[in-house]
Amino acid sequence: MDAGGQRLIRSAGAADASAIAAIYAHHVAHGTATFDTEAPDAVFWRGKIQSIAARHWPFLVCEDGSAVAGYAYATQFRDRAAYAITCENSIYVDADHTGQGIGSLLLTELLDAARHAGFEQMIAVIGGGEPSSVALHRKCGFAHAGRMQNVGMKFGRKLDTVYMQRGLLTD
Repeated sequence: MDAGGQRLIRSAGAADASAIAAIYAHHVAHGTATFDTEAPDAVFWRGKIQSIAARHWPFLVCEDGSAVAGYAYATQFRDRAAYAITCENSIYVDADHTGQGIGSLLLTELLDAARHAGFEQMIAVIGGGEPSSVALHRKCGFAHAGRMQNVGMKFGRKLDTVYMQRGLLTD
């Protein structure tokens, strides 16, 4: 729980799939943090939660009262075996809960959980170079690792992708 006692970070379960689907659907429809243009349904998310848990990788949710206010997970950065020590994070906060520190709570817990899962590096792949996501990652110790320009097209405009990186073995 956070200092106010209202927020709880915990592992995601199948029962969270609908809330996660709704959070992500908002970001698909209204933002550039994801390059998806169609939102997957709760069945997809239930499978993703189970798949990540089966690999002993972290998939976390933040409860604010009784509502899921955001989620974060880490998966292996790329499929090739040599990348086994490096994860990529995904963090999304419910539109009604932005600006309340939930992203920081989730990312802080995710860093620790990813380290315990055996990862040594974490990569953030930030669609659209989303300024709030860049700021969140910088606040949590990530450094700029690169930018790919004009690699996406959404809402009629070309988008960049920003890469940020942080080691997990030292704070």
